[in-house]
Amino acid sequence: MAKSEYEYVREQERDDRLPKFNWIVVRINGCDFHRFSKIHGFDRPNDERPLNLMNDCAISVLEQFPDIVFAYGFRHEYSFIWKETTKFYERRESKLLSLSVSFFTSVYVMKWRVFFPEQELAYPPSFDGRVMCFPGPGARLIRDYLSLRQNDCHIFNQKNTCSWMLVNSGRTESEAEEYLEGTQESERNELLFQQFGINYNNLPAMFRKGSSLFRDQEDVTVKLDDGGNPIRRTRKKIKVEHSDLSRKGFWRWHPEILSD
Repeated sequence: MAKSEYEYVREQERDDRLPKFNWIVVRINGCDFHRFSKIHGFDRPNDERPLNLMNDCAISVLEQFPDIVFAYGFRHEYSFIWKETTKFYERRESKLLSLSVSFFTSVYVMKWRVFFPEQELAYPPSFDGRVMCFPGPGARLIRDYLSLRQNDCHIFNQKNTCSWMLVNSGRTESEAEEYLEGTQESERNELLFQQFGINYNNLPAMFRKGSSLFRDQEDVTVKLDDGGNPIRRTRKKIKVEHSDLSRKGFWRWHPEILSD
């Protein structure tokens, strides 16, 4: 078949296939969620409802894209780890990014009423995204990346908890921010305990450590035999945990996640 006279336009398309033998991370982040959370009345300093909504959206993403082997999220961000050998859409960056962000956003809107049954969406939420590659062999860089994100979760949540406790006790947001400027982790822990009677380590793990999603083996009853006895099979189920990813114990317990 003869080519169209307009065929030359295709030459302008950029080849954005990501390099082979690299783990791919697609990180999604809520746009201007400080305003979004304020308008929609999220509890401060922490609210389980929006976090559980984010987790539910992430579960849907893992169900939609089997080549995602792990996801980690906190606040209004989520990192999705695509396996090193994925061939999804020929590893094209634009496809991986646009499909992940658009699907996550649409699920967020669809599931909003499940977690906020009495709160209408005042305006559509939006998320942006970025793509990163982490070369092998092995998965050390991926594990270190996840540890970094979890460390950021801890630092933000500790500062945020201190800030809102100070605000609730009478300071303005800017005064609380100025008060905490330059403080160390131990000083913030002491502040929470001495002034507000809060042991930071006793706060829910989801707030302090974020949420990890992965597929795990689980024995389930598929049917009953003629005698009424359960017949069980091993199935993979997406699991949500709030584990410490910086410790090697988690990865020793789950070596199959990043084995590819």
